[in-house]
Amino acid sequence: MKKPIAHVVGSAMIAVVVLAVTGCSGAAEARDPAQDGGGQFVFATGKNITCLDPHVGGDMPQASLAANYLDSIVSMDKDGEIHPWLATSWEVSDDGLRYTFHLRDDVTFTDGTPFNAAAVKANLEHMVDPDTHSGTAGGYLEPYVKTTVVDETTAVVTLDRPYAAFLEVLAQPFLGIQSPKALKRSQAENCASPVGTGPFKVVDYVPQSKVKLVRNEDYNSAPPFAEHEGPAHIAELVWRIIPEDATRYGMLRAGQVDAIDRMPAVNFAEARADDRVSLILQDRPGNPTNLTFNITRPPFDDIRVRKAFLYGSYVKAGIESVYFGTVTHAGGPLSSATRFYSPRFEDVYAPDQEKANRLLDEAGWTGRDDEGYRTKDGKRLSVVLPYDPGSWPSAFTALMTQLQASAKQIGIEMVIQNLDTATVTKRTNTFQYDLRAGYWNTNTADVLRIILGSEYLPSNGFGSNRAGLSDPELDRILNDALATNDPDERRRLYLEAQQIVSDGAYQLTLFNQASQIGVRTDRVSGVRLEPSLSVPYLYDAKVVAAS
Repeated sequence: MKKPIAHVVGSAMIAVVVLAVTGCSGAAEARDPAQDGGGQFVFATGKNITCLDPHVGGDMPQASLAANYLDSIVSMDKDGEIHPWLATSWEVSDDGLRYTFHLRDDVTFTDGTPFNAAAVKANLEHMVDPDTHSGTAGGYLEPYVKTTVVDETTAVVTLDRPYAAFLEVLAQPFLGIQSPKALKRSQAENCASPVGTGPFKVVDYVPQSKVKLVRNEDYNSAPPFAEHEGPAHIAELVWRIIPEDATRYGMLRAGQVDAIDRMPAVNFAEARADDRVSLILQDRPGNPTNLTFNITRPPFDDIRVRKAFLYGSYVKAGIESVYFGTVTHAGGPLSSATRFYSPRFEDVYAPDQEKANRLLDEAGWTGRDDEGYRTKDGKRLSVVLPYDPGSWPSAFTALMTQLQASAKQIGIEMVIQNLDTATVTKRTNTFQYDLRAGYWNTNTADVLRIILGSEYLPSNGFGSNRAGLSDPELDRILNDALATNDPDERRRLYLEAQQIVSDGAYQLTLFNQASQIGVRTDRVSGVRLEPSLSVPYLYDAKVVAAS
């Protein structure tokens, strides 16, 4: 069966010895570009991957790796249009509740299990199973009811309400399709060695060090956005975990890795001046990097205090000083790369200390203590940010310090508590914070429902609505936007939703999340970004030279 090119929408990524570098993890490895005719590609990422299965949890490093060993039911192009992939076509019922997928009959998982309708059912049920702890894939599938296996190549997915974003989210690597046989193993086993139908297969995983993948020699299901068909060009892909920015960039300059993500902002100018290095830069869609206010407790249960914090924050100046122009400011609740984004909310809360001070006075924080912080009834106006510095680039930590200084100017003490990942997660899951640093990368404006919809309020310690907001009018508008496939109506409704979110001052948005990839073009070519989330896609990559 050849790769399909039509689509149906039923309603509307040498030999040289790797030298030891201080602070890097993992042992040195010999690299042979002639290996299996395709060579080895080494990609260094700045953030650890605690579980390789993207159905579990749901962090961007998982999606970045998964894009290289999992295929999806459908694909998305750079313009947001949906195309076939593992599904050759589909129909949507008139009421928007049933999606009938017609599937390829010639695709096999790398453990020998055939891809079929039963595999689709097993995957969707794995994502929505509470025991999977799927914050991202499971969150996207809130409307899911069941999958009916009609025959080997026909699966009917039933939803409990119309969901115009359904095909959009199915295109993401977070919802990539895994072997149903592998999914029956323990979660620990599947986290260490998930099995897909994609161009590479996982063969080794050393936590906090590296993931080794090898070429799937039988690969025959390339997506429409790929530039070739058949097996990948490179024979081996090594995904190294190098959290230290300077070390990761130094390894790129030294030729010890072929590409890196999270390019350090301080090194952009040097990289641009190096004719051996190319930068791949692309803002990601979704909810920008932000500080979310916990509105379930004082002081941010008072909208006047929230707005004062916004007016008192010098975000543009801060990101310019620590990111040197390498990220784009985001003032509204949607990234500018998101479909249905409106620019009208970018400068609503431009810095204005006079407004900030007036709002705090109105909120009753009129006293001052010996350190200049505002007080009310003898209590200091203090807010806490539980913070895991290991999860963020050093520039972001510097930005938090600058915002701390901005807050002090209007009399707010911003306490940055440096904690480990587990403690930050525990505090987040129990609303023990005033500010929470985060973002949500997704290819749909429905992200507003995921981060602020009342159905996503934490239950049993987990949920993506970290503001604690419950607004029936916002819920109605966001659900109405999912009930129509009319793009003009969706645009109108998402504009209303952005207005409500902006007026409510639920987040201090900072900058658009972005893929910032540094590539040694004297060593490799064909490094691209997967369209739905703009993550590295190495199927078309080639080793072109050794040093």
